[in-house]
Amino acid sequence: MSAGRSLFFIALGLFGLYTLEFGVVGILPAIIARYGISVAQAGWLIGLFALIVAACGPFLVLWMSRFDRRKVLTGSLLVFSLCSLLSARMDSFGALMALRIPSAMLHPVFFSVAFAAATSLYPPERATHATAMAFVGTSMGLVLGVPLTTWIQAKMSYEASFVLCAVINLVAALGLWMMLPAQSKTQTPSYGRQLAILRKSGVWLAVAMAVCVFGAMFSVYSYAAEFLARETSLSGETISFLLVVFGVGGVLGNLLAGRWLGRNRVRAVLLYPMVLASAYVVLHVFGSASLTVMLPVCLLWGAAHTSGLIVSQVWLISAAPEAPEFATSLYISAANLGVVLGSALGGAFITSMGMHGALWSGWLFAALVVVFVILRIRLSDNGESLRFARLIDR
Repeated sequence: MSAGRSLFFIALGLFGLYTLEFGVVGILPAIIARYGISVAQAGWLIGLFALIVAACGPFLVLWMSRFDRRKVLTGSLLVFSLCSLLSARMDSFGALMALRIPSAMLHPVFFSVAFAAATSLYPPERATHATAMAFVGTSMGLVLGVPLTTWIQAKMSYEASFVLCAVINLVAALGLWMMLPAQSKTQTPSYGRQLAILRKSGVWLAVAMAVCVFGAMFSVYSYAAEFLARETSLSGETISFLLVVFGVGGVLGNLLAGRWLGRNRVRAVLLYPMVLASAYVVLHVFGSASLTVMLPVCLLWGAAHTSGLIVSQVWLISAAPEAPEFATSLYISAANLGVVLGSALGGAFITSMGMHGALWSGWLFAALVVVFVILRIRLSDNGESLRFARLIDR
């Protein structure tokens, strides 16, 4: 079996998953009009999804870890596809919300198993490369999922936007079933061995680091459109274009971060919060009504922002390599918590300081990232292995 083909369908599945999760944002006006609900009610399509992911992720991943990866991945994608297809025909908002629940419960399962499967396709020295390539699917889903569903809904129909998501997930399911090799049962760690990672201080320090990384990212990104509108006075269409540029930068940033992590993980993780903080400095200093100036600024911002996905995940997995799927589920919960905290603190800073307050919130979380990374290197029970890995990376 070709590792490259399997990895492609893993990335496609991640693209389908994130299109399913966030694609509704692109058709929110149509959902509001269709069901006669408020904006706040419609927002629960995202809020409930994230809440279920954060709360249920580690438990469901632990339970599903005993099953064959190929069956878990394809089964999850088939559920995503079916829920998307049924969503196109729902007559009530309550039914549409109910169809989000199975997908939200399987989100952390698919995400965790997908990355474990991706790294298993390559030798250990190329594990970071596999993670970076899989994250391309995640990045593309986050970047293109919303505009793609918006475009399909505008050009074809409301129902077609859901059908598109269903088709993407179905194709990924079929591809993985044909390309991904079955997993040997001896590869699955016991429940006790997986839960044992919770006794490691290095894991909790890595979880705290991941929370702060996402806090730093979403302190600003949660208000990206409004920030650009107020600080640059550019038109809505131009801001939409800049957000696409931001997404392109994100894809490139993930690939570059994967390469740097492969060369020297500790150094790359320590430098990441400084790079993100510097991107916020550039945004603060050079943000203007000039499209020529804003293109490279948003490209840099997108690259620095999205790199946090792979940096924080690789750092957490390295704290518990004996249970990568369960560790990834902790990463997903930490990421969702970080999004909530970053959005809340960024909003509070904006209220008290104006739009630039979001940047100060981002800088605060970035500083905490450095603190937690240094604490893990010096104090965690993984300190010896980290120092050894650093010497090897040199």
